[in-house]
Amino acid sequence: MALGPRLDLRQSQSLVLTPQLQQAIRLLQLTNVELEAEIMLEIEKNPLLELASEGGEERTAEPAEVALIDSDVSIESHTMEGAEALDADFGAETFHHDSVADSGPSDGGLGLNGLTGVGSEDGPDFDSFAQAEVSLAEHLAAQARAALQGAELLVALDLIGLIDEAGYITVNILDVANRLGVPKVMVEQVLDVIQSFDPTGVGARTLGECLALQAKEADRLDPAMQVFLDNLDLLAEGKHAQLKRICGVDDEDLKDMIRELRNYDPKPGLRFGGEATQSVTPDLFVRKNKAGWVVELNNATLPRVLINRRYHAELSRMGEKGMKGWLGDCMANANWLVKALDQRQRTIIRVATEILKHQQGFFDHGISQLRTLTARSVAETLELHESTVSRATSGKYLSCDRGTFELKFFFTSGVASSDGGENASAEAVKSRIKALIAVEAADAILSDDTLVDLLKEEGFEIARRTVAKYREAAGLGSSVQRRRQKAMAARAA
Repeated sequence: MALGPRLDLRQSQSLVLTPQLQQAIRLLQLTNVELEAEIMLEIEKNPLLELASEGGEERTAEPAEVALIDSDVSIESHTMEGAEALDADFGAETFHHDSVADSGPSDGGLGLNGLTGVGSEDGPDFDSFAQAEVSLAEHLAAQARAALQGAELLVALDLIGLIDEAGYITVNILDVANRLGVPKVMVEQVLDVIQSFDPTGVGARTLGECLALQAKEADRLDPAMQVFLDNLDLLAEGKHAQLKRICGVDDEDLKDMIRELRNYDPKPGLRFGGEATQSVTPDLFVRKNKAGWVVELNNATLPRVLINRRYHAELSRMGEKGMKGWLGDCMANANWLVKALDQRQRTIIRVATEILKHQQGFFDHGISQLRTLTARSVAETLELHESTVSRATSGKYLSCDRGTFELKFFFTSGVASSDGGENASAEAVKSRIKALIAVEAADAILSDDTLVDLLKEEGFEIARRTVAKYREAAGLGSSVQRRRQKAMAARAA
């Protein structure tokens, strides 16, 4: 068989994501705040793009729909007439101002623009008033520099870096000494100094040591209290008789020590933070009016992009060589970006509207009425791909009368109904378990089996192990632990 080059024609199919499609997918998964930064980058690259506040040629287009849900959960889609532009005057009378997101920067009041600092130069930015909290490491390092110097200061700064956010140091002191090449006794001495710093109890290696440091500061660390703190496991198990015998105290003294213990902080480091609290900016608003429930985009954080067609015409008249091809690419990219932004808004509104339609009981009555919902079911209803729904809800927050929630919060697994009806949301079951345990009497603690029976009476078909899992996820102890806690509370009262 002869070997040599030759030409063959083959036909094949492949899925190719164009740069424009990749951009549209990327824009969909961005939050409103992230979208603003992305748009600013595009404006820097494309001279035909500009923000609406900067003036320029107005672009007429159809805005994203606003969906209404009435009491019968029927959807009405409202769109503006094609003659009305996206960049029209939001302060004009042609717009119905029934939401804080509808007001532009000319409101003159403390609207949403003023609160967020977006789109308004006169409104106060309250975030600028917030001062970042001093972190625990910074607080301890400042005290170390004032109390120590030289090699001891270096050892102290190393130990401070090993203290967790709760204020504990869990590493072995000998390992620290070997790593730093200093005597173990020196590390222990430096740790003793750190344990004298504010907040009291910081630098402890165990819970007992942390509480002992606080008892010492309060001048309550007598021998009985020290033995008491060394045997906290007996207290957790409710073995009060054994504790009294070991500590050599009577009932009144034990109650007094337990009462004193309640005044101490088991995690002193949590008083400090490392970063300023980051507020969540909602991407959507949900409210109720006479027509029913309404879903709106947060226009205060949505920059409006315009295409400056006048500038494009002026550059085209110049007729320089190579200019027309470059201008054509800029115009095509600008048109695609505007269309992608409009499509993004429409997709997010559609997905949010479907979520609102399915979870209307939550908005009307609370978490107990949260229903089972998955991204796949939303995608099938809207005839979208599941990944599109996932991108449209990723990192997006919804603000309503009940608070601010991530859109993914409304996607919940289900628990079978005992009467054959619709499955209940796992979050609704967790909420009901919390409510049942909150009202249990001290002499009638509810076991997991009892909780299963009560939930079945209310229509929840749930297994005992599932109840235990939901209870532990909510931070609630077992029936034995809760019985001991209530008994200790009764004795200390």
